[in-house]
Amino acid sequence: MRRILLQSSIICLLAHVEAHAEVTDPPAKAGTLDPIAVTSGRLRDARIDLSPSVGTTVYSIDSNGLEALGQGSASSFDEVLLHLPGVSQDSKGSGGLHVRDDHGNVQYRINGIQLPENLSGFGTAIDTRFVERLNFLTGALPAQYGLRTAGVVEIQTREGHIAPGGQIELGLGDHGLLEPSAQVFGSDATHTWYVSASGLASAQGIENPQPSDSALHDQTRQQRAFVNLSWFVDQNTRAGLMLGAYHGSFQIPDTPGLGANYTLQGLSNALNGQTSVASATLNEQQQENNRFAAVSLQHTEGAVSYQVSAFHQYSSLQFQPDVAGDLIFNGVATDSLRSASSNGLQLDAAWKLSSQHTLRAGGAYTSILSSTGTQATLFTTDTQGLQDSTLPVQRQDGSSTAGQQTSLYAQDEWHPDARLTLNYGLRLDHVRAYLDEQQLSPRLNVAYKLSDSSLLHAGFSRYFTPPPQELSAQRSIALFAGTTNAAASPVADAVRSERSSYYDLGIAHTVDSHLTLAVDTYLKEASDLLDEGQFGQALILSPYNYAQARVHGIELSATYSDRRWSAYGNLAWQRAMASQIVTAQALFAPGELAYIAAHPIHLDHDQTWTGSAGASAHVGDNQINADLVAGSGLRRSSATVPNGDHLPGYAVFNVSASHAWTVGDDHEIELRVALLNLFDRSYLLRDGTGVGVGAPQYGLRRTLFSNLTLRF
Repeated sequence: MRRILLQSSIICLLAHVEAHAEVTDPPAKAGTLDPIAVTSGRLRDARIDLSPSVGTTVYSIDSNGLEALGQGSASSFDEVLLHLPGVSQDSKGSGGLHVRDDHGNVQYRINGIQLPENLSGFGTAIDTRFVERLNFLTGALPAQYGLRTAGVVEIQTREGHIAPGGQIELGLGDHGLLEPSAQVFGSDATHTWYVSASGLASAQGIENPQPSDSALHDQTRQQRAFVNLSWFVDQNTRAGLMLGAYHGSFQIPDTPGLGANYTLQGLSNALNGQTSVASATLNEQQQENNRFAAVSLQHTEGAVSYQVSAFHQYSSLQFQPDVAGDLIFNGVATDSLRSASSNGLQLDAAWKLSSQHTLRAGGAYTSILSSTGTQATLFTTDTQGLQDSTLPVQRQDGSSTAGQQTSLYAQDEWHPDARLTLNYGLRLDHVRAYLDEQQLSPRLNVAYKLSDSSLLHAGFSRYFTPPPQELSAQRSIALFAGTTNAAASPVADAVRSERSSYYDLGIAHTVDSHLTLAVDTYLKEASDLLDEGQFGQALILSPYNYAQARVHGIELSATYSDRRWSAYGNLAWQRAMASQIVTAQALFAPGELAYIAAHPIHLDHDQTWTGSAGASAHVGDNQINADLVAGSGLRRSSATVPNGDHLPGYAVFNVSASHAWTVGDDHEIELRVALLNLFDRSYLLRDGTGVGVGAPQYGLRRTLFSNLTLRF
């Protein structure tokens, strides 16, 4: 069944039953079941039961749904999420995507383990190929979910619970795209294994700052690897090991025809004696790394289930400037390195006390060591802020911070009768890094079965969202006084945790066995709302707080599936307004701060309308797919109002077709051909204006992609 599956308000009604049916492992052959498959299915259902989602909105995509996208499982993980309701597209430098008008604030869980954040956005470290199924939770979340709450991405990875096998792929496309990958999997009496690796080379790594078909200086090289091992101690106990690694190397695209803003003379040999540079020949580079490891023990004994995990993650990001060019055009060239090393423990447990009550409790502890170091080459200035020397000087800045995050929760899922389910609980979060903060957060979720085909859900959640520690270090204001890297404003209060109240109400209706409709509304009222911006050339985001904010919206979704074809459609309206920047003020011009202090403004990533749709059909041995992503445009600044206008709307269509041939008894070859941005629309994601927006960025132009897969 190749489709994208919509679920709303998961309880043991309606879609929840279907969800459990689909994740059960397949039989090894007709009439028998592989013992490992039976054990794996039972324990996987137990793992799912550890994560309640009563009263939330849940959208699910299985591996067949992933194959219905233009590039199939070769699609980037962010591209997959863009086809979910309320998710809007942005440039890589501005965070990649936004959920319900939040910046970032997305939590990633792999096989039930919540992994720490990545400096470049954890979605980049995920290879879609290893995803068996993902559940995307939004709305008023139960007490189990905290810290990052705009959306929760729960990933069930592929496992080696079937006969040994694998596949080899080779992807080719425009802009010099080369994408090889391989997967192997298998099992024996007590063990399963799954291993995947992929590489990517392209001349279109980061969004083009020009509307041209190809960008200048935009090569990328990326590698990903993932290992998932399981040991079934007995039918009720599983030990697991996950390993993942990602490396990305990016050239920063150039913009031709820029005029010099600073004069550079008397250079040392380190700058190759350059006195002038063409903006089309700059050589800025960025390196990104992420690696993680997690061990887990899962056990089920009668009415009690639990999973305990230990994890480690290391992430780093380094920006290397074109020293001479950045000095001439920007007045400062900053070599910047940031890293974060995290270690932690997580426990989730469930106890089915009776047919009416299921108690759940758990917690997590994470220790984070974050470091930042910069070497800035710049010019000195006079009292008017004008360059007073053509000979550059250097300033070094850096810091290291040890922080901790501790979370505890307890909740009860109560079924007073067959139609009504309540989930209520408390969550305590404590964060110590640049500030010491904590909050006790109540949660209440209700799901009511109006009829056999309609389910109403509602919820309230109090949220506590700390700033990402690895991005929160502030540069020393005094160190750069009297230089071309001087702070625009002389104050930089430490970034604080966001505190918010979240309300959600929705209904899902199954029209018949083929068609499901859903509508969901939400309201978020926040103090110290967190946002992030790109300030400078590096694709490194810096967080800051608005004193007050209000975010609200509505989402409409529909899915249809039949034996031969399926389709889905999503439409979201949203609005996010905030006032008064109260932290990290040094990043902003005084006039901008003064206006925002007196007037509420749109958040820079506020997109009024966001939509996505797709269809997939089987014609003989062929599959034909089509999908689109559309938006009314992110914000840009007008002449007088920060974020006072919006960019033009856009709609991007993708089409693909695939055909599979059986070779022998256990081999299959599949060929896929796709056209991305079918109508070659040139559209702006960002125009370089807006609060915390670094540079113009255009979406990908029409691209031909082909992929050949051998399965064995």
